[in-house]
Amino acid sequence: MQHSSDPARRRRVRTTLGVAVLTASALFGGTAAHGAAGPSGGETAAAGTAAAQSAVQQRTVVRDDLQALFRQAGVRGTFALLDVKTGQTTVVDRRRAEQRLIPASTFKIPHALIALETGAVKDENEVIPYGGKPQRFPEWEHDMNLGDAIRVSNVPVFQTIARRIGVKREKQWVNRLGYGNRQIGTVVDQFWLEGPLEISATEQTRFLSRVARGQLPASQRNQRTVREMLKIEEKDGYALYAKTGWGMSTKPGIGWWVGWVERGDRLYTFALNIDVNADEDTKKRMPLARELLSRLGALPAA
Repeated sequence: MQHSSDPARRRRVRTTLGVAVLTASALFGGTAAHGAAGPSGGETAAAGTAAAQSAVQQRTVVRDDLQALFRQAGVRGTFALLDVKTGQTTVVDRRRAEQRLIPASTFKIPHALIALETGAVKDENEVIPYGGKPQRFPEWEHDMNLGDAIRVSNVPVFQTIARRIGVKREKQWVNRLGYGNRQIGTVVDQFWLEGPLEISATEQTRFLSRVARGQLPASQRNQRTVREMLKIEEKDGYALYAKTGWGMSTKPGIGWWVGWVERGDRLYTFALNIDVNADEDTKKRMPLARELLSRLGALPAA
């Protein structure tokens, strides 16, 4: 499967919005990021103009010095971090950070919300059947509720949910949420695993900033329920919310770890993806992302 890097979109961002790219040396010089202020022009401003005015105040910092951490781990990949308060995005390997890839099980974040919003799943406690067939992982061979299915990343349970939702409603909701390339094709229980749905690491961070703040076009209750399912740790003055993903339909495979950190009055959303050439590579996702989060100040120093 060929991945789309959407070069036209990147050119538009660079030329129309004037995103400032800082090198690592510029960052070490102590340059402060611009704040993410709202659009000017009052109620009569056109939506497109407002979006441009907001985006021009965002800044992208390129930290390719941190590619050394990927080399030490023996993997190729990228990392994107959005400081929601300032609007600053920090990326390792900008080209790959903007490359769309299959979301795999990171799509369980919006998928759980879609399931609740459509009534395909009554609530977070409803037990959903996995189908009874042998699975790659024994922990998938169980009926379970939505929260447990997210925790063990149960693919067959979410495939059951997708068939309940149906192609028409899946397409409506992927569009409504503005998720990735918004393409789901015609196979309702495979589109996030094999394509055509794709999303980039930087798009993940922007989507997750809306999830974390309850800013999606969905009920606040359901958004809160999904957020609670994603919390994996709270200590030392921060809370960490995250979801793994492992796309096995491409060669190499794609390993994701995405989420956000709430720390004081700051919110940082992040997305890591790596090439998975061997199953053991998937174990490198979380330690690598945690180290990057620590180096970039989102998590306390280890």
